[in-house]
Amino acid sequence: MTTGTRTDWITDRLMRGFIRTARVMPYRQRLAFMGALTRRVIGPVAGYRNRSLANLEMIWPELDFAARRRIANAVNDNTGRTLIENYSGSDFAAHLAGTQPQGDGLAPLARAKAEGRPVIFVTGHFGNYEAPRQVLTQRGYTIGGLYRPMSNPFFNEHYVKTMEGVSGPVFPKGRPGTMAFARFLKSGGMATLLFDVSDKSGEAIPFLDHPAYTSLSAATFALRFDALLIPYFGIRKNGVDFDIEVEAPIPHSNPRDMTIEMTKRLEARIIENPGQWFWVHRRWKA
Repeated sequence: MTTGTRTDWITDRLMRGFIRTARVMPYRQRLAFMGALTRRVIGPVAGYRNRSLANLEMIWPELDFAARRRIANAVNDNTGRTLIENYSGSDFAAHLAGTQPQGDGLAPLARAKAEGRPVIFVTGHFGNYEAPRQVLTQRGYTIGGLYRPMSNPFFNEHYVKTMEGVSGPVFPKGRPGTMAFARFLKSGGMATLLFDVSDKSGEAIPFLDHPAYTSLSAATFALRFDALLIPYFGIRKNGVDFDIEVEAPIPHSNPRDMTIEMTKRLEARIIENPGQWFWVHRRWKA
C-alpha cells in the first residue's frame, strides 16, 4: 500500500492533472506547455529555481546573477519537457524513430550484444536520460535499469511505469532490487544507472571541482560481472530533438578511478550545456 504525506498526495494530484492536460495536446505543443509551466510556475513554487541558483553560485561564482538565472530557467524548462516526454510513451518513441545514435561506443556495444556480455550504461540527469534507451531499444537492444525511488511515493508509483514501458526490467535501489539487478547483469543483461545523485555510502569524488559523495556501484558491478561500462547521453537540441551520444567504454581499473572517469564524462556535457543538467539536486551535501 502506498504511504505518504498529505502534501505528497496533493502534489501528486496536481501533477497528474498537468500531465493529463498536456497529453491531449499535439506532441510539440505539450512539450512547450510543460516546459513553460515548470519554468514559470512549478519550478519557482517548488524552490527548484532558488536551489539551482545557489548551486550555480557555489560552482561558478564568476557568473553574474542574470547568467545564473538564465541557466536555472533552462533547467526548469528541460525538466518539464523531460517529464512529459517520459509520460508520452509511444509518441516519444515515434518522435525518436529517425534519430541515429553516434559515438565510439557503438561498435563495442554491438560486439557485447553478439557475445552475450553484460553492459552497464551510465548517465546523469542531463538532457533526457531516457532518450538513449529509447533509441537503442528501437535498434534491437533490451536495456533495463536500476533507479532510486522518488521521495513522493504517490508520484513514484506511476512514474516507475514510464521506465518499465521502454525496454527491459527496472529495479529499485535497496537490497532486493540490487540483488535482482546483479542477477540480471550476470545473465548477460544490459542496464542503465544514473550516478549523479548524492550517496552518503559512496566516496567523495571531485565533481565540477567540488567533492560530491558518489556511489561506486556502477564500476563495482562492471568489474564483478566483466561488463562494459559505457557512458551515454541524450542531448536536447531545439527543444524537441536529441543527439544520442554513446561514448567509448571506460577501461576497467578500480571502482574509484572508473567512477572519476564517469564523472569527468558527465562534467564535459554539463560544461557544454549547463541548462540541461538538473542543478536542483542537493549534489554537494556535506
